[in-house]
Amino acid sequence: MVKYGCTIADDIAIEVKSLKMCYKKLWKILIDKDMYKKDLREACGLSTVTMTKLSKGMGVNTDILLRICTELQCDISDICEAVVEDS
Repeated sequence: MVKYGCTIADDIAIEVKSLKMCYKKLWKILIDKDMYKKDLREACGLSTVTMTKLSKGMGVNTDILLRICTELQCDISDICEAVVEDS
């Protein structure tokens, strides 16, 4: 059984997994809407640094995700998800 954020309980070792953000859903939406990353960046007023973070699957501020959702008229769960990071 995998529990997130736990280490050792009652002398039983529990495997610890970390999570990372995955934005594959966002890129699929852009394809469906025939948009480029540059179009999204300009429409949402995002910096190139933020776009790089999104492209690399790094975390970004929730406000940024909400700006993207507002522009694409979708929910946060439509553009990203937390996935188990490979060890």
